[in-house]
Amino acid sequence: MAEPHVRVSNLHKSFGALEVLKGVDIEINAGEVVVVFGRSGSGKSTFLRCINFLEEPTVGTIEVAGISIGAGSPTRHRRKQIQSVRKTCGMVFQQFNLFPHMSVLDNVMEAPRRISSDSATAVKDHAMSLLADVGLADKAAEYPIRLSGGQQQRVAIARALAMKPQVMLFDEPTSALDPELIHEVLSVMRSLANDHSTTMIVVTHEMGFAREVASRMCFFHEGVILEQGTPEQMFDGSRLPETQRFLNAVM
Repeated sequence: MAEPHVRVSNLHKSFGALEVLKGVDIEINAGEVVVVFGRSGSGKSTFLRCINFLEEPTVGTIEVAGISIGAGSPTRHRRKQIQSVRKTCGMVFQQFNLFPHMSVLDNVMEAPRRISSDSATAVKDHAMSLLADVGLADKAAEYPIRLSGGQQQRVAIARALAMKPQVMLFDEPTSALDPELIHEVLSVMRSLANDHSTTMIVVTHEMGFAREVASRMCFFHEGVILEQGTPEQMFDGSRLPETQRFLNAVM
């Protein structure tokens, strides 16, 4: 069998005396779409941020695309490993975090222009192709302030894809959007999952998306994965009352 694309082993994360993650273990295979859900404060976003080391694990090991990094001191070798993991993982946040002084095209081109060995023409062509994929090729010359929230988040997805990541991380990507704009972003995410077989870890409360697209769902509760399974198992046959109560509330 192929090695998992992402492997998290015994992950703990504390902020001072507050232990947010209390021993998370999960393996995610290439092409899987894993939806992470649970109450606020259950550790979902912290888990996601630990995968690409935006948060430093207190204990445990993260492995992404064969790069394995344990919790530890910031040695030169370890910093290089973390940089490699971040190149492998694209991340989309709740807030769009676009550069307001740059055009849409320049936002998408910025990281590969600085880091990639591709020619300027190749970088631009790839960026335009990504903007076409998210339905925004006609907005390439616009600035973020002139876009709707849904359009800005779609640009943020294109920007994350510009580095050709092997894994995409989504941290509640629709939570800052008005309800009528949510479908724009979910449509792009469905395409990534269904048409491109992108490995995705998605923190979201969008249970309709989870039921339709997820390979697996993981219910976080008080810093651990309390229950996981296919959407059918979680929606129709959840074994635990905590999971059932949460799903009943959000549905």
